[in-house]
Amino acid sequence: MSNTNESIRSTEKKWELRSERTVEDPDIKNIAEKLGISPLTALLVYNRGQKTPEKAAAFISAASENYYDPFCMPDMEKAVERILRAIENKEKTVIYGDYDVDGVTSVSILYMYLCELGLSPEYYIPSRSTEGYGVNNEAIKQFAEKNITLMITVDTGVTALEEVKFAQELGIDVVITDHHECLAELPEATAVVNPRRDDSEYPFCELAGVGVVYKLLCAIEKRLVGNSDKVKKYIDLVAIGTVADVMPLIDENRLLVTQGLEMLNTAPRTGIASLLKASSQNDKKSKAGQKITSSLVSFTIAPRINAAGRIESAEKAVQLFLGNSVSDADTMAEELCEINRRRQAEENRIIDEAAQKIKDSFDFENDRVIVLAEENWHHGVIGIVASRITERFAIPSILISFDENNIGKGSGRSVKGVNLVDALTYCSDLLIKYGGHELAAGLTVDREHFEAFKARINQFVRENVSEKSPSIVIEADAYISPNDVSLTQANELLLLEPYGVANPSPVFFMDSLTVRDVVSLADKHSKLILEKDGVQLTALYFGHSRASLPIYKGDVIDIAFTMGINEFRGVTDVQIILKDLKRQKNADRFEINEESKKKYQSVMAGVPYPRSDDGILPSREDFAQVYLYLKRRPGQYRDDCLGMREIINASGGKINYCKLRIILDVLEETGLINITYSPECDENFHFGVNFVKNKIDIEKSSLYVKIRSLAEKQ
Repeated sequence: MSNTNESIRSTEKKWELRSERTVEDPDIKNIAEKLGISPLTALLVYNRGQKTPEKAAAFISAASENYYDPFCMPDMEKAVERILRAIENKEKTVIYGDYDVDGVTSVSILYMYLCELGLSPEYYIPSRSTEGYGVNNEAIKQFAEKNITLMITVDTGVTALEEVKFAQELGIDVVITDHHECLAELPEATAVVNPRRDDSEYPFCELAGVGVVYKLLCAIEKRLVGNSDKVKKYIDLVAIGTVADVMPLIDENRLLVTQGLEMLNTAPRTGIASLLKASSQNDKKSKAGQKITSSLVSFTIAPRINAAGRIESAEKAVQLFLGNSVSDADTMAEELCEINRRRQAEENRIIDEAAQKIKDSFDFENDRVIVLAEENWHHGVIGIVASRITERFAIPSILISFDENNIGKGSGRSVKGVNLVDALTYCSDLLIKYGGHELAAGLTVDREHFEAFKARINQFVRENVSEKSPSIVIEADAYISPNDVSLTQANELLLLEPYGVANPSPVFFMDSLTVRDVVSLADKHSKLILEKDGVQLTALYFGHSRASLPIYKGDVIDIAFTMGINEFRGVTDVQIILKDLKRQKNADRFEINEESKKKYQSVMAGVPYPRSDDGILPSREDFAQVYLYLKRRPGQYRDDCLGMREIINASGGKINYCKLRIILDVLEETGLINITYSPECDENFHFGVNFVKNKIDIEKSSLYVKIRSLAEKQ
């Protein structure tokens, strides 16, 4: 089974280029010349499918004339007609939405628009924990009791065959707007508006749920006044829902998000302004007044809206969007930030418990899927934790929370090459229900079938996935040189925003950089000073502490990174953010020898060794060299971080791993130093040099005496 190191097992990421094209390619040069951009920017546009100057120009400009006619969407005519009839007759209407950001923004824009047209609709969002996803009959019964005659679904409903039939039996017409995959049979609703329908003639099927609702609003406006200009005031929420739902930012989505971000930056609605203000006060990474980008939506706005549906009620987020009072919006924004902090605390708790389970019982040699279960893990959080576990270990993971009735609801995440839905289908006879996508899925399982399910899904991956350990892939656009890292180039990259799925933030590779220094940032992050061809670069590595990196001064590394702009105290400069790094093996640098590691473990276990083996017992000179090296480190009387390979190289390779570990153990035993090894990287350790009045005789250390006694005479 696993040992301590396996619980922190590092994952080697694969590096791949998006294409074989380079800045020297004639097509790339042609785009650069025609558009007046750098060849590197032209390559980025080309790699995103814009392979002519005309297409590249349209992509960069995100021209609004590329919007499609909403009436190309199936059943749009029927939906408009039924909704206008409800408005004319003042019918009781309810909007039924999902509890994620896409659903919340969908509910919000449809509610506000219908109110403008004189209708007074209700809205309903099911509880994630008690009702789960989708339309349910209990809610429909409540609607019927209120004499509601029209239900409009947003971001849900396309698979609700029985529920729609039940609603109609109770006298409720249903208009479905959705963007999820359709079943072979559609619900028998008044209208099913979904660009993914097999009979759809709509040119773009990748709209978010809020994008479909927006097109419905456009269609109603066109019917009423001949144009859809009035509904553009909702495009900010369309952008938030589209980005948060991780939809591809190409084609019509690119237009929607570009214009939505512009509105967010120039005229943010009251609720968004309050949420951004509250976020900047509660999150050190957020800055008041910073430009709102797709990245800020993903990492600042969306998590706080999502947290409401995960932990409490998504209706709190709807109220934030609907309100106009600044004081009310400030209060609600603070509440959402507090809910998000609770979500983070719950997430961290579950992560710690999951990590301990992996450390105690996961078999990295044989198991291919991490399957964990616990009592009452929060349903709204386990999906996020599964994502983090999969990212860390580069294998699929499934977390299951069992309730008091022994029913477990689970959420899983996978990696490229392992289709999670196929794997769950293989286990379908053991599951109550399941569903999802290739890389993310949910399931329900009875406790009595848990162990069998765990074994079956691992069997599926062993038998159907050729690679023993599927890797996380980092795709980059190009290898570049230090001279390509400039403020001018970083500014040009802004032309390609907004970034997201299908238009990823550009990633670059650079090889053979010499490490000049590695500095800790806030204990959780690192800053690397790198040099190549006489050019010095500063790179930030977020989420990787200094103690977690087996990288030291003098090492030569290759890096995968993004390039951005940093503004600090009025100074604007280019910024490198690392995504991954790889150390080059160098003949001039000494490595930690595995044989030497085994020798140390053997000796510490009390196994005798040949006296002639000079790679085990340290000499007095070895002790002196290491002790002086530690004392001469800056900050020698405070906690410091050091790597074993640094000392090995400083000794010219004369002190190997085995000798060094013995030296450190003896120095600690005699009280000359205190030492703590990093749980993230066993090459690194924190140490402090102690002040000792009396002279210490190293050779009288009980540990040293024991190790010397193990030497066999020959």
